[in-house]
Amino acid sequence: MRHTLKRKPFLLVFFIFVFLMYACGGTKREFNKRDVKRAQNLVGVAFTKKQLDTLYPYLERNREGFDSLRAYELDYTVFPAIKFDPLPLNFVPRPQDSFPIWEIPKGVELPANKSQLAFYTIPQLASLIKYGKISSVALTQFFMDRIKKYDGVLQSTITITEKMAMEQAEKMDAELQAGKYRGILHGIPYGVKDLISVKGYKTTWGAEPYKEQEFDMTATVVEKLQDAGGVLIAKLVSGSLARGDVWFGGKTKNPWDIKEGASGSSAGSGSATSAGLVPFALGTETLGSITSPSTRNGITGLRPTYGRVSRYGVMSLSWSMDKIGPMARNAEDCAIVYSIISGKDAMDPTTTDYPFGLDKNKDVTTLKVGYLKKDIDKDTSKSKDNMVKALEVIKKMGVQMDSLELPEDVPYSGFDIILRAEAGAFFDDLVRSSDVDKMVEQDQRSRANSLRQARFIPAVEYLQANRHREVLIEKMHELIKDYDVIISPSFGNRQLVITNLTGHPVISIPTGLDKDKHPTSITLVGNLYDEASILLLAKAFQEQTEFDEMHPEGYMD
Repeated sequence: MRHTLKRKPFLLVFFIFVFLMYACGGTKREFNKRDVKRAQNLVGVAFTKKQLDTLYPYLERNREGFDSLRAYELDYTVFPAIKFDPLPLNFVPRPQDSFPIWEIPKGVELPANKSQLAFYTIPQLASLIKYGKISSVALTQFFMDRIKKYDGVLQSTITITEKMAMEQAEKMDAELQAGKYRGILHGIPYGVKDLISVKGYKTTWGAEPYKEQEFDMTATVVEKLQDAGGVLIAKLVSGSLARGDVWFGGKTKNPWDIKEGASGSSAGSGSATSAGLVPFALGTETLGSITSPSTRNGITGLRPTYGRVSRYGVMSLSWSMDKIGPMARNAEDCAIVYSIISGKDAMDPTTTDYPFGLDKNKDVTTLKVGYLKKDIDKDTSKSKDNMVKALEVIKKMGVQMDSLELPEDVPYSGFDIILRAEAGAFFDDLVRSSDVDKMVEQDQRSRANSLRQARFIPAVEYLQANRHREVLIEKMHELIKDYDVIISPSFGNRQLVITNLTGHPVISIPTGLDKDKHPTSITLVGNLYDEASILLLAKAFQEQTEFDEMHPEGYMD
């Protein structure tokens, strides 16, 4: 029966008739047959009185089972025994080159206006450090000073990891002086979204109930970046429990227009990178949380294939949908960071060991590219003009493009059940303890309210949604298997929902400013485990344009 059974993800909490339970409070409450009869309306079933009488004792036993599960504490790092597998039938991963030895240019000089350093790329900063134009300590202090100067307005940072940063920077300078060079990230500062654990510092998840939370562990992605010589200087804002750009300290701002939010939930990573408070950052995405803030803040964001990057030490929102990726100045910077953080991790059972790499010298015109013409034509946003112009640039590069359409006959409105049910399981203790009431946002669309309603999702519907997800995986594979890249609007279409459910990699790249001087973008979608193709096309596009070199005004003082 191939691997279908293991794709029914994350049956961690037994949801059958969970709608009978009260959403909040830890006190056990009794229910009666009238409650059961009324509860049928929530899920659209209708049993006879005799049938209800027959099943009532069964429901009582279910309730006892629920209570027995809750008597045992679960560490937040525990994954469900049944894991999601994004592979379609007969899937064969595309051959991948190894990553190149990243070139570090010579002749890069310190700018006359030192503030311009804030918008240097990773290779440019690496050149300054490697060839002794600036020390890691000086560069680290420079970026931390920028956070202290500008973050009062932007609200992009929760914690400056100053002690750790200076110790790491001093170590990198000493190693370089002794002739040891770790590679292109040696001595370069960066930030991470505050869903990512770092030993010795709080990991707040952006939420009031967890603002004093600290874990005795460091996430795998941070350890990999530190081993590569990176210097962590800040834990950046996540919208509360990975939703939006509002957190317990306020609302993270878009540096291009501080009257609007930075979008979420990797709000801090988007805002801080855009304003030059960090050279790059890590974000996470479940349903748009890298793509959205990358677009809003005018930077480049890579969301790798599901399972490419370890999530050990990172808050879960949906075990079967969460991903981690870099948010940076351009596609090459994203590729550099991705080359370091990707790979199999024994501590994360969802990670894979499929080949990965990038041939940056490959002829971009050999790529087979499709574009979502129908979605682009129907787009009514202010970004459409720039999207059409971007397609013209790609055509002038010699890339041939075919018109494609996303699957139509799919129950898109039902898939949100998957995310909400898994989030409800992860935050079960938060809801039952009523600490969820402490979260800043409590309106209908808030994370707090979403977690409460998760208690009313039956297991049957959760599994049915995942069966439809299986069908979607096959339909998406049939669409993309003969292409290397599909070009899509970043928002306003089903691509974002589909690719987050199927696990396909995407990269969001800037395409200029709209009439209101707000950044716009397009999204490139790749085959599973083929980040190389979307990175190649994104890099080639950025070599033909200057959109990735734009930065918001007011951050060069």
